[in-house]
Amino acid sequence: MRNIFPRWVNTVPIKLIIALGMIGGAVVAGITYYATPKYTRVGYQPTQPVSYNHEFHAGQLGLDCRYCHHSVDKSSHANIPSANVCMSCHKNVKADSPLLEPVRTSYFGEDINKDGKLSDGEDVNGDGINNRPSIPWVRIHKAPDYVYFNHAIHVNRGVSCVECHGRIDQMEEVYHSKSLSMGFCLECHREPEKALRPMGEVTNLSWAADILASSLPNDSAHADVHAGLDIKQKWGVNPPLSCTGCHR
Repeated sequence: MRNIFPRWVNTVPIKLIIALGMIGGAVVAGITYYATPKYTRVGYQPTQPVSYNHEFHAGQLGLDCRYCHHSVDKSSHANIPSANVCMSCHKNVKADSPLLEPVRTSYFGEDINKDGKLSDGEDVNGDGINNRPSIPWVRIHKAPDYVYFNHAIHVNRGVSCVECHGRIDQMEEVYHSKSLSMGFCLECHREPEKALRPMGEVTNLSWAADILASSLPNDSAHADVHAGLDIKQKWGVNPPLSCTGCHR
C-alpha cells in the first residue's frame, strides 16, 4: 500500500481531528458569547393585542407606573394590568375606540348590552358568572425559572424601573431594552450606588439627579453616584454576590 499512497497521507487523520476540534471549539465559543440575552433578547418587541402607547401615558400624561402595575412595590412579581384598570379611565375617554375592543371584550365579557346583566337578565355584579376572557398580552421581560428576582425588594430600596426596563416613558411600543443577564445583574449588585435613587423618584423615569448635579462641581452621572452612596449607607444596602442570592 505504501507504493500507492504517499507518506503524508498518514498525517491526514490527525489533521482532521485537529481541524474538527478547532471548528467545534469555535462553534462553542460563538454560542457561549452570542447566545446570551444581550444578543437574543435585547430589541425583542412583540406585537401586543392592544397598542398601548407608553410614551403618551407614562411620558406625556405622567401616569405613575404603579397605577397599572400596582403590585410592583408589594409583590415579588409585577402584575399585568387587567381590563378594569384600563376601563377606569376609558369608560369615559375614547370609550368606543376600535383599538380598545379587546379591552372592552375582556371587561364586559358576555354582558352584551354592557349594563351589568347577561342576555337572560341575570345580575353579574362581581359574582363571577359573567365570563370575562383575559387580554392576551404578550410577555416581554422574563427571567429564567431558576432565577429568583423580587420586584418589591428592589423598588423599595430605590431601584427605578429604568434600571432594568429602560426609558419606558419614551417607548410607543415597549421592547426588551436591557439584557437582564447574570452579568448585568452582578454589575448592579457590585456597585448598587449607581442604581439607587430617592424613593420619591423611583417611578420618575426621567430623573437623573439634575438638581444634585447643579449643586456639585461635577456632572450629573457623578451626582447620581453621590446620591446613591448616601442611600446605600443610610439603608445599609448590601446586595448578595453569591450564587444563593438569586439561585434558590
